[in-house]
Amino acid sequence: MNRTIIDVYALQTVPPSNLNRDDTGSPKTATYGGVRRARVSSQAWKRAIRLAFKDLLDRSQLGERTKRVGESLAARIKALDPQLTDEAASTLAAEAFAAIGLAKAEKKKGEVKDVESSYLLFLSHRQLDNIAAAALEASRAGTAPDKARLKTLANTEHSVDIAMFGRMVADMADINVDAACQVAHAISVHAVDNEYDYFTAVDDRKHDADETGAGMIGTVEFNSSTLYRYATVDVNRLHDTLGDIAATRAAVEAFLTAFARSVPTGKQNTFAHRTLPDAVLVRVRDTQPINMVGAFETAVQETEASGRVKLAAAALADHITAVEGAYGEQPTGSWVTHVGDQTAVLADLGTVVTLGDLVSGVGERVAAALGRPA
Repeated sequence: MNRTIIDVYALQTVPPSNLNRDDTGSPKTATYGGVRRARVSSQAWKRAIRLAFKDLLDRSQLGERTKRVGESLAARIKALDPQLTDEAASTLAAEAFAAIGLAKAEKKKGEVKDVESSYLLFLSHRQLDNIAAAALEASRAGTAPDKARLKTLANTEHSVDIAMFGRMVADMADINVDAACQVAHAISVHAVDNEYDYFTAVDDRKHDADETGAGMIGTVEFNSSTLYRYATVDVNRLHDTLGDIAATRAAVEAFLTAFARSVPTGKQNTFAHRTLPDAVLVRVRDTQPINMVGAFETAVQETEASGRVKLAAAALADHITAVEGAYGEQPTGSWVTHVGDQTAVLADLGTVVTLGDLVSGVGERVAAALGRPA
């Protein structure tokens, strides 16, 4: 089968912010090219993308990742049969997950309580709905839950987010799902030094002018940066999991939209940091994914004549051209969405379109590629 790989590159400037904190509350950083860079972890941006999916895809196409699996399944069982007591629904949910092997049914004071997984368990809404229906059906028939059937239901009808980002089940490796998407840690194209915002808050009930001093004081660490972002989607693997061309196209289009429009929400109320990318470039390949982060191994240093975005766009364009020329890696399709003259140099790398047209253009290419015979 011909491979179809989608590489997505973006340059995005964020103002003073703390999008993704470490264990001390400081903005995450990384050393690259010998200097410290701002960093936003892969996990943080993938979660932002997953949350954005809720506005782009139907609920039936998505899943949920939770330890509170018993509570989730019990609610579905109760919705199917409102006459069941909460305890009865919880018992059926516990028995179902115990039969599959994903959780253990425990009793407390003689009553079955909602089971919890020992780790975050990622299941699609359709899988949970199907398991709930099967558990209720077995109960009405007076039979024990069918372990093989329930396990099959937990491993079919995967959601878009599971297909994209994968699923690892520690206790049952045979229902793991390989991720079709990889998201790199976003790093700044330049060196950063974190700064501190010293703030005070005034007590609103201080009415006497003689009452001085703040009601609270503190500091918040932050930085501002122009980020290089990269992700790649293996369309063939995505199709293998979803099993349908239309579903695969919808997943790719939702991912591209969410990638461009999502931002992690760390300290969002403090900094109002939501921006849109200065440029988004998509290259469709038939060989392998290629991260072009090498464009920024030498940190960008802004000048009076050029800011970071313009220099970063030029560095990215030059590096892509050099790498693809050296390795004969010409894309089978390329689209560019960019803002203004600062990123105009990227226009030579593909068809310049709006984000909506970029998304639909890639979607059409995906459908055409999957429709071709092997």
